[in-house]
Amino acid sequence: MIIEQPAEPQPSSNGELKKIIEAIIFASAKPLSPKQIQTLFADYEQPEITEIETEIASIIDDYRLRPIELKQVASGYRFQIRAGFSPWIGKLFEEKPPKYSRALLETLSIIAYRQPVTRGDIEDIRGVSVSTSIIQTLLERDWIKIVAYKEVPGKPALYGTTKLFLDYFNLNALSNLPTLQEVQQLELTYPIEVSREKS
Repeated sequence: MIIEQPAEPQPSSNGELKKIIEAIIFASAKPLSPKQIQTLFADYEQPEITEIETEIASIIDDYRLRPIELKQVASGYRFQIRAGFSPWIGKLFEEKPPKYSRALLETLSIIAYRQPVTRGDIEDIRGVSVSTSIIQTLLERDWIKIVAYKEVPGKPALYGTTKLFLDYFNLNALSNLPTLQEVQQLELTYPIEVSREKS
């Protein structure tokens, strides 16, 4: 007895492309760009990038009043819980988010706002030395990378942020970083819990 497998939905059929894209993004463990989504289709059925972008915009609109949103970050699009629901969702997970030292956060902020910068530049701005462990931690988390080497004696590394940094902090581009004034106001309103590690 031969059992026929159900036919795969065709992207060209009414509304199916949108459903397929929604399912792909939902199932993905990482953000996906329209180009990455396009490559998941067979050559003969690949939709145009503009078609994918149109369907993504429609999906975003579908979720506008729901606790889940389709969010664009630097690496692409991902589904996530809206920020307003984080106090309840956070209780689902026993593991607490890692605490970062003020020195690490200051170093990361300087790189984000002043990039590309050398370790020496960071030390000049902070007024204290930057430990190797801080730079190593940021590199290991893939929040920063070496983008070039400065053409001065010793050729020190120039550091910049990565797409993963933008993804982690829910940003689409560096232009979405809050202004320094907004950061100061945020710290006054919501003091950041940091560990007591030194520089």
